[in-house]
Order: sequence, then structure tokens, then C-alpha cells
Amino acid sequence: MNLFQLLMKKKELIPLAVIMTAAACGALSFALYSLKKTDVIIDRKRNPEPWENVDPNVPRKLITINQQWKPIEELQKARRASR
Repeated sequence: MNLFQLLMKKKELIPLAVIMTAAACGALSFALYSLKKTDVIIDRKRNPEPWENVDPNVPRKLITINQQWKPIEELQKARRASR
């Protein structure tokens, strides 16, 4: 309640409070969005090599423009040889 009384006394702080609240909400939402992505590793004990499960056809960026994925033959040969 003390914060609201301060904002009602000094009305010039209202835009600052709104901007700071919006920035904090944006940062929190982006952090939660990033945690859902497969390239973020939280628990290495359950899945020590999570990059093996990444589907190359699914874009991993926020914005993907004209991205085409082509497999690298040398990498595919090395992957087949190591299994």
C-alpha cells in the first residue's frame, strides 16, 4: 500500500513505474520462453547429450527468414561411424 500512496503523491513517477514493470515482465517472459527451448540445458544428468534429439527441420530462433537445412555429409558419416 505504501507504493501506491507514493505514486499518488508524486504522479511523475507513474510512467517510470509502468515502464519498469513492463521491462521486468518482458525479461521474465523471455527467460521462461528460453527455458522451453531444447538448446537450453537445465538437467545434464537425465539427458547428457540433448543436441542429439534436436530436430533440424524445426526452427530454433525467434525469427527465421528463408532458412533451409541441408545435412553435411561428412558429419553424417562420422555420426554413423560412431554409433
